[in-house]
Formats: sequence, C-alpha cells, structure tokens
Amino acid sequence: MIQPNLRFKGRSAAVLAILALSLVVVGCAARKQITRIPTDTTTDLSGRWNDTDSREVSDEMIRDCLSGSWIVQHAASTGKRPVAIVGRIQNQTLEHIPTGTFVADLERAMVNSGKVDVVATATERGALRAEKEDQWANASEDTAKRMGLERGADYMLMGTVQSIEDQEGGTKVVFYQVDMTMVDIESNQKVWIGQKKIKKEIRQAHYAP
Repeated sequence: MIQPNLRFKGRSAAVLAILALSLVVVGCAARKQITRIPTDTTTDLSGRWNDTDSREVSDEMIRDCLSGSWIVQHAASTGKRPVAIVGRIQNQTLEHIPTGTFVADLERAMVNSGKVDVVATATERGALRAEKEDQWANASEDTAKRMGLERGADYMLMGTVQSIEDQEGGTKVVFYQVDMTMVDIESNQKVWIGQKKIKKEIRQAHYAP
C-alpha cells in the first residue's frame, strides 16, 4: 500500500516538473524578437544562398545584358526592338534557390528599359490561352480576344546556377557561379553571355565550456 505522504510527494514533484517546463517554454518564447529591416539590407546568417546574393546577381546581369551590342544590332537590321522570352534558369546546386527572382527581375528591367519587348513564359502562355478559349465560349464576340495572334520571341534567355563547397574543420568555403545566355531562337546563335561569381567563407565559432 502506498503511503499518503509518499503519494503527495510524488504529485508535488510532478507538478513542480510541469511548472519548471512551462517556465522554460515561456522563457524561450519571451526571448524571441522580430525586427523589420530594409529589404536591401545585406544579411548572411547561414552562409547559404540568400536574397542578397539573388539581388546582386540579377542587378549585375541586368546591367550587362541591356548594355550588350545584340540590342543595337537587332534594331539596325530589323528596324524594331528585339522580342525576348525568359526560358529556364536551372538550379544545379544542392540548395533550394528560388530562381524565379531572376526571371522577375530580368523581365522587369528589360520591359522598363524600353530597349527590349518581353513576351510571356511557357507557363504564362498556357494560362493566357486557356483564358482566350474561355472568352470565345463565354464573352461577347466583339470583346473576345482572338487566337493565333501571339507575338513570337526573337531571343531566349537561359541560365544555370552552380556551386562548389570545400570544408576543413570548422571552416567552409562556398563558391557560386551563375551563367546566363541570350540565344537567337532562329539561328541558335548566342548573342550575349553573362557570368557572376560569389565566394563565401563560413567559420564555425567555438565556444568554451
């Protein structure tokens, strides 16, 4: 038979343990702090690819691409602005890299420059064609948009993101290389090639016990 005082002590210990755990959880939650910072702030917490890397790469690629002679040569031979489409940007690293940021930034810069016209990507075209089909089925004839009048692109922008890691002890070096190419769709000629390299050294701090 369990003695009453032992049972009371057991319950008291359990209550104290629950209270202690609750205090730890509350204490951890209390230490969490969130601060909004400017989106152009340079941040490197883990050393992995981040928004700063994406911004630096896209900015440099945009400047180089739009200053290329291919734009002038196309205008001189056709009397028109080149029409471009952004193709696949392949992530060949082991990290999750949202390459859509490159696509959006490059498209925005080309459109806003007034030097290049940009047409919808393959995914976007699928949605647009479905909308036109729906309009012909449901919209009035004078407002429905016709099929077969899409503007064909003259050039396609493609690229890859690659990385190499080297580690010894608590030090790791990560090297990123981004290559982009603008290709003449009709002739397969590469009219512009851009490259950006980023190298980071990550040191793991050692704490004394």
